[in-house]
Parts: sequence; C-alpha cells; structure tokens
Amino acid sequence: MRIAFLTAPEGVEQVELTEPWKAAEQAGHEPVLVSTQSGEVQGFNHLDKADTFPVQEVVGDASADSFDGLVLPGGVANPDFLRMDDKAVAFVRDFFDQGRPVAAICHAPWTLIEADVVRGRVMTSWPSLQTDLRNAGAEWVDEQVNVCDHGSNKLVTSRKPDDLKAFCETFLEVFAAERAS
Repeated sequence: MRIAFLTAPEGVEQVELTEPWKAAEQAGHEPVLVSTQSGEVQGFNHLDKADTFPVQEVVGDASADSFDGLVLPGGVANPDFLRMDDKAVAFVRDFFDQGRPVAAICHAPWTLIEADVVRGRVMTSWPSLQTDLRNAGAEWVDEQVNVCDHGSNKLVTSRKPDDLKAFCETFLEVFAAERAS
C-alpha cells in the first residue's frame, strides 16, 4: 500500500510520525511524506526541535486517489498549521469523499474538524480536543484506539504517544482490510 503521511513544515510530534512510518515500512508498505511546502519537515519532541525529514510530495500537487490511506500525526502546532492551509484541508477531505481510510493521533483531529468530516463519527484524541470534537458533531471517547465506520470511510484515532503500538497495529490492519475489499 502507498500511505500518505501529512504534516506541516514544523510542529509534528516526531514519534507520532516515525513510529507509524516504521510500522508501515516493516509491513512492506510505502509511506510518503506529504507537506504544505517542499524541502524538509522539522520534527519535535514535545516543544524541543528534533530531527528533520525530507518532503516527498507537496500537498498542492498530491492527490488522495494516488494513496491507499492517510496518516495524520499529531503535535500541537502541526495540525494547527495544517488546518489553516486550504490545500491541506482539501487533501484530507478527499480521503473521506473517496472512502479511503484515515488514521489520526493526538491533536491531529483538529485538521479533521477543519475539513468538516467528524460529524456523526466516534473518535478519540488528546483529551483537550474533546470539546472541539463534540462541538463539531463527533462523539468523543477515552480509548487507546478507536475504529469508526459510521461514515464514508474507516477512521482510526488514538489519544497520545503511549497509544502508538495499538495505533500502528490497528491502522495497518484497517488499511489492509479496506484495500482488500
């Protein structure tokens, strides 16, 4: 499978990018780093700068139909930057419009709220987003990982870095099942 990992140029929580990326590679899939600008993405360990990662595709030139699924890593600043970029929001929305699976962890659901794709969905996130998600029409649950199929696609969500093992196992399973169907 070819899996898009969408991040802003800075602010992504590094472990929420690298662990799912590594899991996808180890499962034999092709992760692709998509961002709003060419060049590099600056990872963060909470608020401290970490490593940089080369951008492979720019969101304005990328198309949801060239991917089997989308992973949205968190970090506080990352989804806040993404939700202010019209092309990033449209890219995310296209996965839902096309019925392709999406996985989001931690603060990443902010981008989903901006794309107006959470209404009627059951989701988890970093706890501080629960009011935002409820106000956008989602049902928030406090679970390590949640898979929601109450919509046009499968949506996998997790709360935080401590949930990464379950998040990675679940999104890979869900994405593979969706591709096989």
